[in-house]
Amino acid sequence: MQKAIPTESARKHVSGQAVFIDDILLNERALSGRVVYSPFARARIKAIDRSAAQETQGVYAVLTAKDIPGSNNLGPIQKDEPCLAEGEVRFIGQAVCLIAAKNEATCRLAEERLKITYEPLQPVLTIEEALAAGKMFEPERKIVRGDAGNALRRAPHVLKGALQTGAQEHWYFETQIAISAPGEDDEMHIISSTQNPSETQAIIADLLAVRRNDITVEVRRMGGAFGGKETQAHHIAAWAALLAKKTGRPVKIRLSRDDDQIMTGKRHPFLIRYEVGFDEQGRLLALKIELNSNGGAASDLSFPILERAMFHADNAYFIPHMLVTGRVWKTNLPPNTAFRGFGGPQGVAGIETIIDRIARFLKKDALEIRRLNFYDEKERHTTHYGQKVENNHLMQIYNQLMESSAYFKRRKAVQAFNTQNEFYKKGLAAVPVKFGISFTNSILNQAGALVNVYQDGTVLVNHGGTEMGQGLNTKIKQIAAAEFGLTPDKIKLSPTDTSKVPNTSATAASTGSDLNGMAVKNAVDKLKERIAFVLSLYFNEDKTQAATLPGHIMFRDNRVFDATNAERTLSFKEAVGICYVNRVSLSATGYYRTPGIHFDFNQGRGKPFHYFAFGMAVSEVLLDTLTGYQKILRSDILHDVGDSINPAIDLGQVEGAFVQGLGWCTTEVIKWDKEGHLLNYSPDTYKIPALGDIPEDFRVRLLEGVPNTAAIRKSKAVGEPPFILGLSVWLAIKDAVSAVAGHRFEPLFALPASDEVILKAVEDLRKK
Repeated sequence: MQKAIPTESARKHVSGQAVFIDDILLNERALSGRVVYSPFARARIKAIDRSAAQETQGVYAVLTAKDIPGSNNLGPIQKDEPCLAEGEVRFIGQAVCLIAAKNEATCRLAEERLKITYEPLQPVLTIEEALAAGKMFEPERKIVRGDAGNALRRAPHVLKGALQTGAQEHWYFETQIAISAPGEDDEMHIISSTQNPSETQAIIADLLAVRRNDITVEVRRMGGAFGGKETQAHHIAAWAALLAKKTGRPVKIRLSRDDDQIMTGKRHPFLIRYEVGFDEQGRLLALKIELNSNGGAASDLSFPILERAMFHADNAYFIPHMLVTGRVWKTNLPPNTAFRGFGGPQGVAGIETIIDRIARFLKKDALEIRRLNFYDEKERHTTHYGQKVENNHLMQIYNQLMESSAYFKRRKAVQAFNTQNEFYKKGLAAVPVKFGISFTNSILNQAGALVNVYQDGTVLVNHGGTEMGQGLNTKIKQIAAAEFGLTPDKIKLSPTDTSKVPNTSATAASTGSDLNGMAVKNAVDKLKERIAFVLSLYFNEDKTQAATLPGHIMFRDNRVFDATNAERTLSFKEAVGICYVNRVSLSATGYYRTPGIHFDFNQGRGKPFHYFAFGMAVSEVLLDTLTGYQKILRSDILHDVGDSINPAIDLGQVEGAFVQGLGWCTTEVIKWDKEGHLLNYSPDTYKIPALGDIPEDFRVRLLEGVPNTAAIRKSKAVGEPPFILGLSVWLAIKDAVSAVAGHRFEPLFALPASDEVILKAVEDLRKK
């Protein structure tokens, strides 16, 4: 475990000196850009009259799809999302025209003068409507183990059911924003709030019909992202680039909060259908589970998200016979996209609902059913897709958390409270997580770096990851410092830049530190090898001493020395100076690709993950059954991060992910009307968790003594897995609702558990 140093921009954040894109001063030639989008969920574009808008004083360009020089496409995988609509609009918020003007007010005036004639058509908005209309994105996915159908027929008990999970808005503090500045010839410099600079570069190059080496994308920091800027940041950068290309001037586009929420995709809503077989003890025997996701109007990342949901349909449990079917449905909503957990939370919500139902059916504590079905190290250790669950810490976490949370004692206290109170009920639930770490598309598991050492002994590190507030740059600084044997003050991180480190993958899938940290280590190792060789020659100039071999050269405490002779030592600065005099390169590229991962989607078999992260949470709630108001009394979390690079950052990630997860499970209700209008698109109507929503008693610990030899400095990824632990709050609420009828009946329940969902469930139980 390394030192918990503050994040590298902490002082700048709190002092206001951290420069975000909207803080960058632009010259007098810079223009404001505005996106004119569709007011209809589905409609034909009959005519666009831009003459009056173009004649507005201060307007420099009004663009439509006809003005795009290259490919009219923003789709990251399938080419099914136009940059600007042609012929038909498919969701409210779809871009139709772009305006560049001297300022935002002039852009708005030009928009008022723009005349677009639409012919409205009937939209499809829900999964159920898409099912009825047969509007499915191809292909269907399946993962099969054993014979679930036959095992279900032989099972002592079978339950069938369905669960709906809701959308979720990313609500990053910094809305989507980009600046595009034209250079010489076809050059374009983009400063973008994107998690995926190389893909932004590629899409803009295709859009402008230029080469990728003409486009440079730079990212210093983002004000949050959570997956919402993995693909959909491309849109803003592309629109700005089109306007900059047309006008020959820098253009900035920044979406307002309202426009951002209206135009961008959310977490995928799911409709989950299942049939599960189990025995008298509650051991899982067979499961058929169908995962249906609402992809919106274009595929975006819907298929890899669906695949991760399918991979996590088991969560922490061994199921000998399993059939997982996945489908993405096409609707007239903005294309849904990546969000922290990337389908994992939806998959886990399905199996956790099933476990909860089995426990109620058998009149047992759900924790008993969970414990009974854990993956183990003996025979029950292989997933439904054929990967062995190695270095399994589920039981270790379970044993420690049961003791520290006093779960069984508190369960008795909750039961006593519920017996004595008619209108207030308490609920208690424990939820584990087993989360696979890697991009499920094996190709993406690679990273690059560029490390420069200067003559004064300082180091500049470039890597392909992006900083979005998660502390990646701080961890990379610590990794570089530790590998070089330097103190962190000697290391500086440059902005991420496609001209420095090319062909990078998105900072996503919780792999930022794993991939980029190993790439940086690879570059540092090359430099250390060069320095060690030069220093061995330098030390050997003194013939009276024993020979120094390159392998004897060590790097520690800002010094370079011979491990076999303490007198042979130099400061790192002195060692670098000797290398420079001897004309040795002090710059190195680094590269890393995750070993041993593969998956065959046709066979439904492989090893898609490099390793698994584990965790568990226990949450207790108090519910007012007359109003639906609930309070989280206490949450205990124990999470596995391997040998933490920075415990403070990792604790913050666990806490933040959990709170964001409980928001998805409770307060973050998204509603559209029958015409496809988003009804709550601003902070006054969309409720993310606030200070009063977090647990009154919040106890978070990192599992100790479990180094992970598969990743950089024996650490583990942390960004996404703890999000799933928010389900403990959701199931604790359900436990409290169930207590209204003495746990005799299964409550009507959905996710999120809004006050409306809770009150309907309570009312239904009181009638029984």
